[in-house]
Amino acid sequence: MPRIIAGRARGTHLAAPAGRSTRPTADRVKEALFSILMSVWPPDSFLDLYAGTGQIGLEAASRGAGQVVCVEQSRAGIKIIEENIARTHLESSVSIIGREAGMAVRRFMKENRRFDIIYADPPYDQAKHVARTLSPLLNELIRPGGLVIFEHDAAVDIRPFVTNLQFTRSCQYGTAMLSFYTGSGYDD
Repeated sequence: MPRIIAGRARGTHLAAPAGRSTRPTADRVKEALFSILMSVWPPDSFLDLYAGTGQIGLEAASRGAGQVVCVEQSRAGIKIIEENIARTHLESSVSIIGREAGMAVRRFMKENRRFDIIYADPPYDQAKHVARTLSPLLNELIRPGGLVIFEHDAAVDIRPFVTNLQFTRSCQYGTAMLSFYTGSGYDD
């Protein structure tokens, strides 16, 4: 069962759907992610794409991120995120967009919204496609100095599929890989 590791909602166990419809990020990966992000913490805005249970966005909010947006298209996932927001009492800093990630990103572009950190954790079998189709758009959403992070299967190299973003590093944790990028033309 996923849980919040640190911050205001530390120790809160999160709801997760039964079965294998989502793949919650392991605590070890989540701890490593937020340890790496400490140099740019806290962000004013955090975008969690393919949010699933909302655990990454909720962890960010618990640790002090200003405004967190969780994007999830499945109705079951949205209900779980709503339940987890209530469990963590983070209603004031977390919102949900119930759309497919690409549609949500295009909407944010039209609204001229920008984010300090964008985290994308698509289904592992879709990582290459998502990297190819969303990375050019994410460059338009990231603020100068911001980070885009993809979680994907460690056996899959998404770098050839990512465009308009600058690769900075990747870190492997078992079968999971975190790949970090900055907006093109920006330093991290």
